[in-house]
Amino acid sequence: MNRRGFLRAAVSLSAGAVLLPPGLSRAAKPVESASLRAQRLAWAGVRLQLGKDTLFLDPLSDPSVWGAALKDPLVPMEVGEGNRYVLVTHRHPDHFDRQAVRQALGDTGTLVCGPDMAATAAASGFRVRPAPLYEPVLLNEFTVTAVPAVDGYGDPQVSWVVSGGGRRIIHCGDTLWHGSWWSIGRQFGPFDAAFLPINGARFGWRKPVSDVHGVLTPEQAVAAAKVLGARLLVPIHYGVAPSEDYREVPDAEAQVLAAARARKVDVELARPGEWLTWRPRT
Repeated sequence: MNRRGFLRAAVSLSAGAVLLPPGLSRAAKPVESASLRAQRLAWAGVRLQLGKDTLFLDPLSDPSVWGAALKDPLVPMEVGEGNRYVLVTHRHPDHFDRQAVRQALGDTGTLVCGPDMAATAAASGFRVRPAPLYEPVLLNEFTVTAVPAVDGYGDPQVSWVVSGGGRRIIHCGDTLWHGSWWSIGRQFGPFDAAFLPINGARFGWRKPVSDVHGVLTPEQAVAAAKVLGARLLVPIHYGVAPSEDYREVPDAEAQVLAAARARKVDVELARPGEWLTWRPRT
């Protein structure tokens, strides 16, 4: 193992999670059913595995969404037997990718979303379960709860708290900074991991242009992880090439690592396809 790999493994172990390389993760069967596993997908996508149950958050598989601008490889939506669920944070196509949702759910799965987008999702042919804020939804081995988020365009958006196997994570789509972090942390924290966006994107698609970050910056993601009581920050939602109307913060990974060191927050730069595994907790 090289020095970088050793350091990444050490950080993961300190947070109670073990990182497996993508080749090994895809080849190996999930470990004991009581263990919660999380796979980083492309962009903001995350896959959770608990026993035979599979839960996806904001999965992305349609190459036309970002085209060649997205450097992440698109991870296959392969699902074995067991229950299937998809949680969607909001209706933007890089988070509500209908192609990925169909692949993830198959013929029997359930899409869970905020009430504001339930009709849109149902019109696409999905079996939909609306989840109002702060109301827990039981999905067999998982318990999920929608909590507040703020969208850069003002569209409805939620974050997701997911519990299972005695562990708890939070997935925050592409939210920007808001004032609900403290109440979420008090009510649901501490978290074994927080999957937080870090690209600090600035958009020029809506006029007049604000030139203000419409997504969490690396420093804000670290601050959110700290307030939430997250044992591990897993950055998501970054790595799209700039264009005339789209810019991310430069060197987002380096910035998040520097900010995390200053605030003593553990970070795992999981690559698409890589898994985190938490040992069972009763």
